[in-house]
Amino acid sequence: MKKKNPGNREDDKEKTNGPKSMMNKRKKNMKRLGGAAGLSLEAFVNAKANTSSSFSNPALIKKQREFYKNAKYVSKFKKKLKQQHQPNEIPSDVRPSEAENENREGSKMMNKNKRSKNSLKELYEKRREEEEKAKIEREAILKAKKEERERSESRRKAAREKMFKKTRHGQPVMKYRIEHLLQLVQGSNENSTDKNL
Repeated sequence: MKKKNPGNREDDKEKTNGPKSMMNKRKKNMKRLGGAAGLSLEAFVNAKANTSSSFSNPALIKKQREFYKNAKYVSKFKKKLKQQHQPNEIPSDVRPSEAENENREGSKMMNKNKRSKNSLKELYEKRREEEEKAKIEREAILKAKKEERERSESRRKAAREKMFKKTRHGQPVMKYRIEHLLQLVQGSNENSTDKNL
């Protein structure tokens, strides 16, 4: 194992830092602390007491400068916007003719509005009539479907009653069942003959 030589450490520090870099660090520290003598006791106490004061903190000074700079830019921008949005003043010579034009245009607009109101009423009435006609047609269709449904239900009900009739001894009456089967066979024969033709 190698033995560490404490003398080598000091040599390494001097090589990396060097005498010039040490002097530069000292100068910077002295400037930061307020000169060669450092801060006086009174200045130190005042700096500690006034922590909110920005004269001792360069970071706060920088922030305030940026804030005021930005505020100035914003105010200039707002002034420019106001100037752009303000309408240009029109000379008084032109104003009376514009008023006359507005009166003429206003009367034309009123005539157009009256015409459009009449046409709107007519359109509304036509649409209303069409809707009423469509409603009546729908009601008629629904009524016809309802009547057809009632007829078919009454037929089924009558056929069912016949199918479930019983004799005195509780046996089913075959007469109606055979008639039903006969109708089915005849209906199927008619359908098959129609298809063959």
